[in-house]
Amino acid sequence: MAREVLQKESISAASEVVSHEFKTLVSAEDLQSLKQLQHTILGRLQDSNAVLSHFNEFSENCFAEISGDMLKNTRILKSMKSDLDYIFQKLRSMRSKILAAYPDAFPDDSEGEVIDRRPDLEMPK
Repeated sequence: MAREVLQKESISAASEVVSHEFKTLVSAEDLQSLKQLQHTILGRLQDSNAVLSHFNEFSENCFAEISGDMLKNTRILKSMKSDLDYIFQKLRSMRSKILAAYPDAFPDDSEGEVIDRRPDLEMPK
């Protein structure tokens, strides 16, 4: 029992010595300086967070205002694309019928297959 008490006292004394040594490694002025820097950084981060929150609200409002227009314009563009595809299909059909009826109607260099180099703008489904 006395041995356990003696062991606890020695551990306590050793921990006091270690804590005293740690305290002497860094001066109180340096600790105060670090604390002040942390408060400065905290303030800047809080300001940045407030600015970003305001920007997010602003962006959300702008998106809400234009999303209807974007949806309408997207529908119009898709409709125009389908109309143009139909028109070009009809033109190819008419050209093939004219070539069948009148083989000399188009010059020789225009009979080659025209390569469609337009990019495919449709979203993958």
